[in-house]
Amino acid sequence: MKRGAAALMMAVALGVMNMASPREAPGTWRSLFDGKTTAGWRGFLSKQMPDGWKVVDGALTRVDKAGDIVTLDEFADFELTLDWKIAKGANSGIFYRVVENQEDESMWMVAPEYQLIDDKGYPQKLKDTQYTGANYDLQPPARHVSKPAGEWNATRIIADGKHVEHWLNGVKLVEYEIGSPAWEQLVAKSKFKDHPRYARAPRGRIGIQDHGDWAAFRNIKIRELR
Repeated sequence: MKRGAAALMMAVALGVMNMASPREAPGTWRSLFDGKTTAGWRGFLSKQMPDGWKVVDGALTRVDKAGDIVTLDEFADFELTLDWKIAKGANSGIFYRVVENQEDESMWMVAPEYQLIDDKGYPQKLKDTQYTGANYDLQPPARHVSKPAGEWNATRIIADGKHVEHWLNGVKLVEYEIGSPAWEQLVAKSKFKDHPRYARAPRGRIGIQDHGDWAAFRNIKIRELR
């Protein structure tokens, strides 16, 4: 093969490699929402999908009184990405490694929460650990980078063993190690101190909270790390 042709083939190969980065390689990512139906989701502690969750303009949307929802499938170590927006003054959350049992009636009793809230328009005074992107009631976000109510935000959650990271709009806001001395101290001073199963499950469902407000979610994708 001539040197020129070989160089051209190498350039083409490099171009293909650059377009298909490891994060976007075929088969790496799996969609958790098809943009058309609520398939793959159901109510927390229920076999049915609550009527208050609908698909509106390609987004999984809480439009009326409904209840929390979870994925049908469970995940252990993963990278999760999704877009979301909420109404003015609204509150919601994303939960991970959600498990269901007869003792715990709410997701927040058993699973960590990535907080979603209208940082500037919420009608009550917020604690530092209640702003968007927080490890709810345990760690505040490092920065406030959420977009105004009604605009789309991009969230990324990495749960790799005991290590967890919260990202928002390209900025890392929180990271922690489940079970570490620092984490245990935070839990002991939080609302979770009386819930022995909180964040102990190594595997569970992805959950979305119904906090009584309008909220929409789209482009929900997950990549299992193992």
